[in-house]
Amino acid sequence: MGSKIGNERIKREDGYLYFVGKDGYVWAVPMRHNKGAKKKKVGNERISKEEGYLYYVGKDGFVYKAKMKNYKKGKW
Repeated sequence: MGSKIGNERIKREDGYLYFVGKDGYVWAVPMRHNKGAKKKKVGNERISKEEGYLYYVGKDGFVYKAKMKNYKKGKW
């Protein structure tokens, strides 16, 4: 389990995958069966990312971070 770091709630839609991009914003990317949809930036909050952590959007719509178990600095 991770710890909640975002204050903004992201409204999730069916047919999209959500992730925190390199720029620190949450992005929604259409799944393969969602033809005709485009990649879009969701939300306005910027997340400052740290090395060695995995960032994800939880079921409740908030951004979480979790420490990577077998992370070795500089390998990624």
